[in-house]
Amino acid sequence: MLPLRDNAPTRHFPVVTLALVVANALVWLLYQVPDLQGSVDELAYHPCEVSDSCRVMVGEDWPLTLLTSMFMHGDWLHIGGNMLFLWIFGNNVEDAMGRVRFLAFYLLGGVAATALQTVITLQTASDAAAEIPNLGASGAISAVLGAYFVLLPRARVLTAFFIVVIFFLREIPAFFFLGFYFLFQAYEANFQLQRPPEEGGVAVFAHVGGIVFGLLAVKLFQSRKPLSPAY
Repeated sequence: MLPLRDNAPTRHFPVVTLALVVANALVWLLYQVPDLQGSVDELAYHPCEVSDSCRVMVGEDWPLTLLTSMFMHGDWLHIGGNMLFLWIFGNNVEDAMGRVRFLAFYLLGGVAATALQTVITLQTASDAAAEIPNLGASGAISAVLGAYFVLLPRARVLTAFFIVVIFFLREIPAFFFLGFYFLFQAYEANFQLQRPPEEGGVAVFAHVGGIVFGLLAVKLFQSRKPLSPAY
């Protein structure tokens, strides 16, 4: 399932959401694309740094990479998917929180996501797995999705469904689209607990951490009710 747009209006243009999309795009195009591996080695986040268990040299210290890794991606599909989700769902959350609150919420959501992934990795995986770099905006964006679920469950999301080489479009309720996303992440997290990744992959617990943060913290950051969806 791929979201294309929602039907929830906003009061103001989403300046912060757009700025985050542009920032991620610039980091990708100007910093990562010219030297992808070098950029990952330097500014991606490595869980082993927290426990001082890294067996190889890593880049900058983790307090910095905790932030920089939120603006980095692994490939074109990774950044494209993340920015699509951020643009579709972030504007309404920003509208309900206000620009400053939304930016704080987004960054804290990313921190919460990375924190949970770090705890799970250090508790259940090997030292080699803890050396795998973590990067991507999906943890922070998952927090945005959790907030949207609380704020606008009845909004409708135009979704592209892909079945092999066939696809079709349909508007579905946001609570269904996001609920499916949440359940899928929970399923993947359970699978990952049974077989911790040793060679990389998706940091599923970062998604779970972001979702939980968004669901629990949204009301602390909300400053006004979102506009009702247009039907």
